[in-house]
Amino acid sequence: MKTTIHWLIGLIFMTACQSNSNKTAIPEENNAELKLPEGFSALVFADNLGHARHLDVNENGDVYVSLSQAKNGGGIVCLRDENGDGKADIIKYHGIYDGTGIKLHKGYVYVGADTLIARYKLTEGELVPTGNPEIIATGFDHQNQHETKPITFDLAGNMYVTVGAPSNACQTQDRTKGSPGMDPCPILELHGGIWRFKDDVPNQDQAKDGYRYATGIRNAVAINWNNQENKLYALQHGRDQLSQFYPELYNDQQSAELPAEEFLLVEDGSNFGWPYCYYDGAQNKKVLAPEYGGDGQKAGRCAEADDPIMAFPAHMAPNDVLFYTGNMFPEKYKNGAFIAFHGSWNRAPLPQEGYYVVFVPFKGTLPSGKWEVFASGFAGVEVVKSPGDAQHRPCGLAQGPDGSLYVSDDSKGRIYRIFYNGK
Repeated sequence: MKTTIHWLIGLIFMTACQSNSNKTAIPEENNAELKLPEGFSALVFADNLGHARHLDVNENGDVYVSLSQAKNGGGIVCLRDENGDGKADIIKYHGIYDGTGIKLHKGYVYVGADTLIARYKLTEGELVPTGNPEIIATGFDHQNQHETKPITFDLAGNMYVTVGAPSNACQTQDRTKGSPGMDPCPILELHGGIWRFKDDVPNQDQAKDGYRYATGIRNAVAINWNNQENKLYALQHGRDQLSQFYPELYNDQQSAELPAEEFLLVEDGSNFGWPYCYYDGAQNKKVLAPEYGGDGQKAGRCAEADDPIMAFPAHMAPNDVLFYTGNMFPEKYKNGAFIAFHGSWNRAPLPQEGYYVVFVPFKGTLPSGKWEVFASGFAGVEVVKSPGDAQHRPCGLAQGPDGSLYVSDDSKGRIYRIFYNGK
């Protein structure tokens, strides 16, 4: 009886939160300095949280944000809009693990720290998780680059974890001019791909219990299971410094434009070719990397690598992808993909690129049209010469129960909330 009463109370509370949020949230006059399509508006849901990475939103509107560095004694931030004005009134820091990955799944908050995946139990009606963290997956190496562990879940009880490569191109001496690529690349044994685990089995070890679902992915911070299509998608951060290490093959312009950032449809057994290959968007093909004898033209073994479903300009750093299923936005956005581009650091002497959220229309499992910039203005300046010029950098995406879109910024710790109020 008590359980039933508690369930009813929780349901009433959740409904009230959703109703209040829809009814009284008032966007800011300047749309929080964002540039949006006609009919859209925005507000700042929360600010100065810390280095906010990925985020997720519960059915009652509570928001959970991962931090790359713990703040106020917590690695995640729990936020609640109690008065229904569209902004967080209650902000609580919790948990001993910081990192990038975070997902709400089966009544738990799952957190992707750099060396493990843990979960915290949620109690219905309570904002802050209770109890001690439970380790779900472990055994990941300490890395000095590409160490983040983004996570997502399918509909069959599985968890997927990106394990980035602690390397630029698997050279014998990383990021060193003249150093050859290791062939075969030993890094791929436990890095440079996506691993699958059970979503509820504690203390799974990557090497013993994890299953390498896909390989040849240098680093995929953006990863998400598309429940509508029952498919896994990811976006790859492409390799760096082509002109710096191979000036005889690439000039600065080419190095700024190569390789493409790849949008991947990830199947069991996919191999996208890193470190041996990169995708050239101008040639519309994968070509052999110079560390492995490439000249910028020939494909060699890369003719056998899996191609992306879409290519974006180089070095824009895609950090999250969300398939929109809400009813607030116009029909063109339904089941399409929003992608947060964190912004480049390595296009100099050209201006940096990215620092915005784009939209890709989908039909079924594949894009059905060109990508377009959906939300810009995060950087706060017209031209970004170095990442430090940017005031805000988009990192994570989440969909609220009302269909609004949340965007996290890991520079100043701001959370944006985007609405549609057009006809």
